[in-house]
Parts: sequence; structure tokens; C-alpha cells
Amino acid sequence: MDAPTTTSAGNGTSGDSGGGGGWFTPRKAPKPAEGGEQTQPEGSEPEAAEGRRVSAIRPVGRPGAAASTSAPEARPTPEARSAPEARPAPEARPTPEPERAAEERIPAARQAAEPAPTQVAAQSAPQAPASHPEPRSERVPEPRQPSPKGSPDAIRVQRTMAEIGPVADKVTSYFYALLFTRHPDLRPLFPAAMDTQRDRLLKALLTAAEHIDHTDVLTAYLKNLGRGHRKYGTQPEHYPAVGECLIGSLSRYASAVWDEETEAAWVRTYTTISQIMIDAAAADELRAPAWWFAEVVSHDLRTPDIAVVTVRPDQPYPFLAGQYTSLETPWWPRIWRHYSFASAPRSDGLLSFHVKAVPAGWVSNALVHHARPGDVLRLGAPAGSMTVDHTTDSGLLCLGGGTGIAPIKALVEDVAEHGERRPVEVFYGARTDHDLYDIDTMMRLQQTHPWLSVRPVVDDHAQFPDAVREYGPWNEYDAYLSGPPGMIRSGVDALRDVGIPAGRIRHDSVEELVAAGD
Repeated sequence: MDAPTTTSAGNGTSGDSGGGGGWFTPRKAPKPAEGGEQTQPEGSEPEAAEGRRVSAIRPVGRPGAAASTSAPEARPTPEARSAPEARPAPEARPTPEPERAAEERIPAARQAAEPAPTQVAAQSAPQAPASHPEPRSERVPEPRQPSPKGSPDAIRVQRTMAEIGPVADKVTSYFYALLFTRHPDLRPLFPAAMDTQRDRLLKALLTAAEHIDHTDVLTAYLKNLGRGHRKYGTQPEHYPAVGECLIGSLSRYASAVWDEETEAAWVRTYTTISQIMIDAAAADELRAPAWWFAEVVSHDLRTPDIAVVTVRPDQPYPFLAGQYTSLETPWWPRIWRHYSFASAPRSDGLLSFHVKAVPAGWVSNALVHHARPGDVLRLGAPAGSMTVDHTTDSGLLCLGGGTGIAPIKALVEDVAEHGERRPVEVFYGARTDHDLYDIDTMMRLQQTHPWLSVRPVVDDHAQFPDAVREYGPWNEYDAYLSGPPGMIRSGVDALRDVGIPAGRIRHDSVEELVAAGD
């Protein structure tokens, strides 16, 4: 999982360098290590810099908020809880041996650089494949090299980030070593194989911390993260545990710049980040379940590696066209991947996803090659901001690459359902004609709706933005992008070049959203 969530505590803004309320009590500044990196005796517990144990972190209740912020009732894990009655959980079918390659929508996992902590974190788990990112709202971007600017806390955080950059793998390994050694009860909340997972939690925290001054950008991201993590069944004590180990890892590997003021800055920063996520999860608990069961009702193999999977949730599932969800299969418990809804909300309540199997893609291969009608999946809460503003009549310029055409198709259906006649221009990009697996559907929509234009673009994505520049003008359009990260980046540049303001360009790549806040 990306990060544990829990219920509300503290106001998320208090806490001076001298300690007091909030999640943390800052400790004394660590002394610089002598003679290089310290080592741990075999079998001993990892410790912070200079062998000091990290200060205890405790939640602080918010007066008057007990009724609305109580801890959510723990729900059984996929292994312990069966599907709804009359729809038993499916038998696991064999999945091919994973190979080192790319997986959908997860940052690339790096090999651990510090053997001892890595062995603790792995807990004898099987090795998982590396993975390839796709632009999704919960995808954690690589922390960028910061410049010393912003608030005093932001500057101290950025200096810490610059210091740990060259040893990021060691920081990650040590973080999980601390977490699983001191809090072994948290280990079952994570996938058995940690290779694809281990970077995500720490990267999420560090990236949010690095951009703590960009409140408007990060708030929406952190709220989605907090709501989405209810499905892991976390408990109130998990957030302090994560914060304790975060501070312990940073103080060890950023000792050259670490002092009491820096620790206090991280305390305040982590408290602010966690409070947004905690409050979002508590509010979401009042109106939605932590997850939905969904039975596969149809499986349409469009190409040898692309399938359209349609499911029926066990209870109403509210979402908006252009959003996405997290999905877990019965073959890989606690491993979730993100998929966009391939249609606008339907009267029959069914949900469809376009899934491409990638080499060593655990979830994608299971969905494309093994899922069959009757299998039961789990869905997380809907998320994403790539939705249509129906209060305006601006035209829509939509760029969809590969299976990124799925949410674009949903947006077209959404406009049609509202009976609008606003112009919608769709550029459907693919590497080959073979990859235009849904072109017939898009062309039928074009024939039905005179306000819709669909232009297929077949290349290696290098000329995709150039094709957009040939048409227009687009300065009065709202732009929507969905596809691989490279296409998103080049597409955003192209759209800005042709005069579309950044505020009218929508997609679900956190990396670009954070950059837009600079």
C-alpha cells in the first residue's frame, strides 16, 4: 500500500521546535557519524543515527471530533473474507512466472542497496517484478532536486531531500527495516512481495513533503490518497508508527544537514500531510464502504494482450466519467492497480475497464489471460479529477494514447448523455494500427454525434503532439490527456505551446500536477 490511514487527530498545524502537541516530540540533534556509515550487529534492531532510538510518536485526539473521526471498523482481508453469498470467491488459477519487466501504473522498483535492512523488510517474501508507471493520481513521482525556496520548513525539507537523493535506496530499505522490525503488526498490510511496493510509501511522503507549500495541488492528491487507503483496514496507531520510522530514516542518512530545527520542520510537515489524509478517510467513512466486491460478467479479448473486462459491483458504485479506481484480483491479494472507467455511469450499474497485459504485469496478466465471468474482484473508491465541467460550454480537446482511450470514451459518452452540443475533438494515438483496438467504437460514436471528431494517430508517440498542433486553434478548449507518462509530458508541452492555459489542461499524473504548482 502507499501509506496507512487512520482517523483524525491533532490539528495538523501545531508543534514548535521544542516539542509539545501533535504527532511528534522532536528530539535532540544527532551528532555526525564518525568514520562513515554505521553497521548493525547481526540480528539486532535497526537504529537511528548514532544508535539512538527514534522518539515515540503518539496521536493526539481532536476535542469534539470523536463521533465523526472514530477508527473505522476493521474489515477482513481478502484471504479471510469471502465474496458475497451465492458468489463465492473464485479458485486461483495459475499465473505465469513473473519476468523482470514493466507493470502498469506503479513506479519502477529499485534494488535495495543495503543488504541487512532489505532482508528485514522483505520478510522472506518472493521477488516481484519491476514495474512501469502510468499517469494515475496515486502514482508517486520521483522527488525532484529542490532549490532552496519557500517557507522555512519547506527549505529545510528540500535540503534534506537533496542530501538523501544519492542514497535513496538505502533510505528506503532502512525505512522498511525500522517499520517491520519495530511494528511487525504492520507487515500483513503490505503485499507479500515488496519489490514493486517498497518505494511507494516513502516516495509519497517525501514528494508531498518536498512540495508542502503547494497546498492547492497537494490537498486534492492527499485527500484521494487518504480515502483510497481505507481498503487496507489500517488502525489509528499506524500513522504515528510510519512517522516515527520516517524521521528515523531521514535523521540517519541526512545527518550532515539534520539538526533540531530540521527535525521540527519534518514533524510539522508530516503532521500536516497526515492530517489531510486522516480527515479525508474519516469523512469518507461516513458515506462509502472501504471497498466493493465486483463480479466479472463479461471478458472481451480485443487483441492477444488487451481485454475489455466488465464487472457488476455488489452495491451501488458512484463515480464520474473520466475517473478511475484501484482494483485487486483474487490471485494477488493486497496488490492493487489503477484502471480508468471505460464508460460513463450506466443505468445497469455495470463497470468496464480496458486492460493491457504487460510483461510481468501481475494484475494485468491475471485480468487479461485468467479472469473469466464469475470471478470476483475488489474495487477501491473512485478517484481522479479528469472530469467534464458541465457548467461551461467550452470545447473538449482529448488526447488518448493506447488504453488511455478508455476514459476519453467515457468523457464522450458523458457529454452525449448531458445532451450538449459542445465540440469534442479526440486524437487517438497508438504505436501501430493493431493497437487501435477501440477505433471502431470511436468511429461509431463520431457517426452518431456530429459534434465529435476522432482522428487516429499511428506512430511511436514522437509525432503525436505535432498532429495536435496542425489543427486548432485550441485556446478556447479544455484539454484532457490520458496515456503513458511520456505522452502526457509531451502533450502538456504541446498544448501550452498552442495557447491552452495550464489551468485548462486536465490529467491524472501527480508528477505533472506537482510541477504545475511551482
